[in-house]
Amino acid sequence: MTSALRAAPLALLMLTAAPTAFAQDWSGPQAPTAPTAQNTPLALPRALPPIPEPTAETYPGVIRYEVDATDVERKIVRVRQTIPVAAGPLVLLYPKFLPGNHAATGPIQLLSGVTATGGGQRIEWLRDTIDPYAFHFDIPQGVSEIQVEFQWLTQPDNSTWRVVMTPEMLNLQWEKALLYPAGYRSTGITFQPSIRLPEGWSYGVAMDTVSFENGLATFAPTDLYTLIDSPLFGGAHYRRVDIDPRGSDIHMHIVADEARHITPTAEQLGWFENMVTQADRLFGARPFDRYEFLVGLTSRMGGIGLEHHRSSENTVPTDFFSNWGRSLSAVGLLPHEFVHAWNGKRSRPVDELTANHNIPTQNTLMWVYEGQTEYWGDVLTARAGLASKDDILTSFAEVAAFYDNQPGREWRALQDTNNHNLLGYRTSNPYASWMRGTGDYYREALLIWLDADTLIREQTGGRRSLDDFAKGFFGGDDGSWAPRGYTFEDVATALNAVHPHDWAAFLRQRLDAVGPDARAPLDGLERGGYRLTYTDDLTAAEKRIQSGWANDFQYSLGFTLSGASNRLSGIRWGGRAFEADIGPGWDLVAVNDRAASAQVLREAVTAAKGTDRPISLLIKNGDRYRTVVFDYHEGLRYPRLERIPGTPDRLGDILAPRRR
Repeated sequence: MTSALRAAPLALLMLTAAPTAFAQDWSGPQAPTAPTAQNTPLALPRALPPIPEPTAETYPGVIRYEVDATDVERKIVRVRQTIPVAAGPLVLLYPKFLPGNHAATGPIQLLSGVTATGGGQRIEWLRDTIDPYAFHFDIPQGVSEIQVEFQWLTQPDNSTWRVVMTPEMLNLQWEKALLYPAGYRSTGITFQPSIRLPEGWSYGVAMDTVSFENGLATFAPTDLYTLIDSPLFGGAHYRRVDIDPRGSDIHMHIVADEARHITPTAEQLGWFENMVTQADRLFGARPFDRYEFLVGLTSRMGGIGLEHHRSSENTVPTDFFSNWGRSLSAVGLLPHEFVHAWNGKRSRPVDELTANHNIPTQNTLMWVYEGQTEYWGDVLTARAGLASKDDILTSFAEVAAFYDNQPGREWRALQDTNNHNLLGYRTSNPYASWMRGTGDYYREALLIWLDADTLIREQTGGRRSLDDFAKGFFGGDDGSWAPRGYTFEDVATALNAVHPHDWAAFLRQRLDAVGPDARAPLDGLERGGYRLTYTDDLTAAEKRIQSGWANDFQYSLGFTLSGASNRLSGIRWGGRAFEADIGPGWDLVAVNDRAASAQVLREAVTAAKGTDRPISLLIKNGDRYRTVVFDYHEGLRYPRLERIPGTPDRLGDILAPRRR
């Protein structure tokens, strides 16, 4: 029994004995005073000075940073940092706001075993009581450097954090396994990094290697900003490929669960070279001195697609090369992350340019950062030949249908979804169509940029386009990679330079659209020469792109089937299933007295089309059973873009490769 529990009867006696006096004297909970050097909580052994704000000063000396990543069976990354110090208070920070996450996602819960020594003695630390990402040290006189050791306990499965370490490969994100001094900009702290890898492994990284011997790779000194922006993929099965048509500055570093998966064909590599060429023609200049695609062909490491200035982290299915085109999202991943070198890294929203990785980020322009990148990623995928025009049109149909049927716009504007990661990093919710979320500032914003592109093309007779915006706004300064910030006003001004229009109003009308009459931004489709329709019979090519079609009843009964139990998921707010009082947790057991499957349900929906025959579903939730009858007779509905006769095919022009 704890002391608090032992004290409980006495506290209860005091309250019972003098209720009147207590009620008269007590005025409610009082806000505690923040701990300072003069006001230290009694529970702490010493005062906690304030955490220093970053200044323009440069941290004196170089931090030696040694990583041991050989413990792949237990999935433990071990770190030792040797940090120059001076006597007195020192605060070390664990990175909290991680690049590309747009939220406070630093997994400090996985940091363990933090110990420090200096001058032959152990130096104890105290965690800050307000900001648990900060560790306070009191450096004794005469100590000029300390050694800090700890472990990053990477995860055995993808249930909470993704797997980054397997017996065959490693995805090292340095920011998950380091501490850095508070009071400085990330560009003002110099690290000397090194990593020990398992025997026989190779690696790819966008840093300069000084030496690589017996599994120990040592890199040239670099600032904290560049270190965090330069993740490493390493593995037992590795191949590096040059995909730069105009030199040797762009590479693909491939690691795989098994060596047999690394089988890119000459044609496939040619498409990736085309992607680089088309990006050069779109933006007109490269915002990097080199670029490294880190690609994992894996079913064992967690999925990722994360942008960096001179590299990107990408995992794709093991059959990515051998079963080409099976997944459009996998094929389009590298073009999307590549575009981020221009939009999101070299040029980025000004509120994303923070002094260090513990200053809160703001996400007001994610519809540009991610939304326009999503647009250009799809465009480059088609222009490079990585996917066909029809593949991209099928994908656009899927996006358009989702937002044309999304009820969440009734209460939440697209602009507010920019905050979604700050509310809880990519948390799930049972009614995504109502809540809205992260995907909206990617995919609905894609429709806005398609709208803008087709408007420019229409009003200029095809002489100008959003390509001109991309070159003027994101291009320039070939080879320069100093970050620069942009604002909403900058975006509107740059659009006006391409074609005079009230772009501020154009954007705000679409970003702030909310209420019962608000509609999805689909004008770009019709201006591009296509209209959104629905069909009950997809082609084989459409089924490949709309890969979940067999279980998709979103636009008919208002849900999707998932898993072996035929779980009713993705229940659309206000849809037919929702109106039948079906919520999360129900499994489909039978359809019209037949054992349930997606095929049986498709057959029942098809048989009921144009008749008065009801569709009867037996559903189960735990030990509860219900029979639900749908009076629905419109058949299966899958989205498709249909060509509008007699109109210019502007979407075709957008997706066609540029000749110069």
